Amino acid sequence: MSVPPKFTTLGCRLNAYETEAMKDLAAQAGLEGAVVINTCAVTAEAVRKARQEIRKLRRDNPAARIIVTGCAAQTEPETFAAMTEVDHVIGNSEKMAPETWTRLAPDFVGDTPRVQVNDIMSVTETAGHLIDGFGTRSRAYVQVQNGCDHRCTFCIIPYGRGNSRSVPAGVVVDQIKRLVDSGYNEVVLTGVDLTSWGADLPSRPHLGDLVMRILRLAPDLPRLRISSIDSIEADENLMQAIATEPRLMPHLHLSLQHGDDLILKRMKRRHLRDDAIRFCEEARALRPDITFGADIIAGFPTETEAHFENSLRLVDECDLTWLHVFPYSARPGTPAARIPQKVNGSVIKDRAARLRAAGDAQVARHLAGQHGRRHHILMENPRMGRTEQFTEVRFGSDQPEGQIVTALITGAEGQQLLAG
Repeated sequence: MSVPPKFTTLGCRLNAYETEAMKDLAAQAGLEGAVVINTCAVTAEAVRKARQEIRKLRRDNPAARIIVTGCAAQTEPETFAAMTEVDHVIGNSEKMAPETWTRLAPDFVGDTPRVQVNDIMSVTETAGHLIDGFGTRSRAYVQVQNGCDHRCTFCIIPYGRGNSRSVPAGVVVDQIKRLVDSGYNEVVLTGVDLTSWGADLPSRPHLGDLVMRILRLAPDLPRLRISSIDSIEADENLMQAIATEPRLMPHLHLSLQHGDDLILKRMKRRHLRDDAIRFCEEARALRPDITFGADIIAGFPTETEAHFENSLRLVDECDLTWLHVFPYSARPGTPAARIPQKVNGSVIKDRAARLRAAGDAQVARHLAGQHGRRHHILMENPRMGRTEQFTEVRFGSDQPEGQIVTALITGAEGQQLLAG
């Protein structure tokens, strides 16, 4: 009796998306009895967790082949090849190739290299394995872009994902139409650097052009959501969509990273703090009910207390609600790793905690402002759904999973709203 492979995903939504693609490729190839782990490399801690998870998977599956792939496998193949628990190391491009999985299948005749990791910078197209129906029963994710052309000094991801590649708009629209026909009420556009979508396509369209095209050509799609964006790249049509398209959800997660101009320059970011504040003010003027999340790094090398205070103030000045706080960790191979670290670990930890506390206060303020309001809530399970602003809502009775229900907000508990 054949044993289907097991998959473990670490890291971002894009990794989760690609795991679904790998499941299909592995099934088509007839792969059996293997354990596949799709790793993340965004921080040194992410790589440490990947190694820890591999050891656990080996203890739990002593006879299985362990296949390691993902961003950490791409950026540090030698690290994972050196682990006795690992049988194969597969790069980010190779994991999307059907022939990779064919060579791993038990009936393959020929040599299968233990390490298959090539130069990710040579990849010029996004893999065409778009998955119909990835996600929960309520929400599907569509990869429209991969890779990144920017070289922020702290970031290893371009070396794991390669340069930016876009999925043509027609392919994206056709997939979204299939998802709508399958009953999905919300689609999320995902990518590594989403606002760079289109730069490598003929006529160089922008993300806003794609959003407007989706909403025009998929009129039965109730809700469209976009994931993390670089606010400095927001184009005119994207701003118009924010202002005029109620089916585009009023929630944006911003790649801000810091609130001090000198640190932003040392990070090689392309915006200054005033650019971030101005974008949030403009977006809120166009869509008063919009909420913002943001990525912010604490403890970048040379960050003084005054620099950090500028990040802390940015939480209020941009009215950020959902924070992803990253304590800085040096990534070998990045320019920032060569900058002398003048902030010790305990200070980094303290600053990260202060940022998270500021974020918690913003969440509490947001929740308090929702009492007595009616929201259209997409149900993720019978007792929990999310508002248009991506706020969790807990119900006291079962609701139809995958459907959009209208409910009155009666209170809040923890970081969730309550509805009757």
